[in-house]
Amino acid sequence: MSLPSVAPALPVLPSASGSSASGHPGLTRESGSGRFVPALVTGPIIDRGTERQNGGHRYPDRSRGAPFGPLRDLIDEPGVTDVFVNGGRGTWVDRGSGLRPDGLVHLSDEAARALATRLVAAGGRHVDEASPCVDVRLDEGIRVHVVLPPVSTVGTLLSIRLPRRAPLSLDALSAQGFFAAVDETEVRECVARRANVLITGAGGAGKTTFLAGLLSEADPSDRIVTIEDVAELRVDHPHVVALEARQPNLEGVGGVDLARLLREALRMRPDRLVVGECRGVEVRDLLSALNTGHDGGAGTLHANGLADVPARLEALGAVAGLSPDALARQAVSAFDAVFHLERTPEGRRLAQVGRLVLDGRGALVARPGLGRRGG
Repeated sequence: MSLPSVAPALPVLPSASGSSASGHPGLTRESGSGRFVPALVTGPIIDRGTERQNGGHRYPDRSRGAPFGPLRDLIDEPGVTDVFVNGGRGTWVDRGSGLRPDGLVHLSDEAARALATRLVAAGGRHVDEASPCVDVRLDEGIRVHVVLPPVSTVGTLLSIRLPRRAPLSLDALSAQGFFAAVDETEVRECVARRANVLITGAGGAGKTTFLAGLLSEADPSDRIVTIEDVAELRVDHPHVVALEARQPNLEGVGGVDLARLLREALRMRPDRLVVGECRGVEVRDLLSALNTGHDGGAGTLHANGLADVPARLEALGAVAGLSPDALARQAVSAFDAVFHLERTPEGRRLAQVGRLVLDGRGALVARPGLGRRGG
């Protein structure tokens, strides 16, 4: 009797999310010496979009705008920092000197929603009417925020923030006139003397860019631990450890907030502790950390001006359960300098440099000029 023919089994491709490195030639395995080395590829190599060159493989240059479909050219355009799609009512672009309408790209609301859904899925999350507001980070630190109806009354809103392809150094910022209104030497001395700094400004004022430039000037032996809601900092430094918050899943579990990450970071022996943006109860943990020997730290905060910083801190302190008096005394002790940034028609600028002090009534106020701790 002849046996029935059996089709050859298809090879099983390993899952990208698998936790085991065995069986996946692209991952690594532990060698006998304790180092991690590339796993030996024993099977045939399958080319997927690569080009052979000198016996190896080279991935062709990839456009970071490729996943953005009709917005690709804008995403790839040098100098673009933000792209906004307003529910079929036009596209706006910021090339570093303020928002301008773009007359070449117009998406219908249906096309905008389809693109938004696809981008959110690429970031590992889901957006629909039940969860209409979503923020995700894509490759190269591109940040995408989506708002759907009925929360948005004008259709699908898509906000895309683009990090620079290479971080700007303080020298590069200086060449652009960033320090024209302040004493640049004082700013650089803050890094050298490991001052704790608070960087403030409106959205899009350049807080993240400036913070990255400051951290790039830190001693190469420093261990920098950054904590962000959505990882945006790109620091040119040899020892940076980045932590990113995680939203809860559809069942409401698995979330890791900034306050939890800050507590974990304190166990990682940071030489410089950085919180990308203080917006809630994490301000309590940051103040506590900077008051217990963690020098050289930094945080950012949304504020309209130097004089408005105390009120913003008090509002966050109230959320964290801190009284105004307790918040004031901790803030004065924690921060050595406050740098306030502004976005002008000529570009982003460091507009004011100041410090936090207590007035005669014990209230928290911000005054121009720098002062050393305890001064």
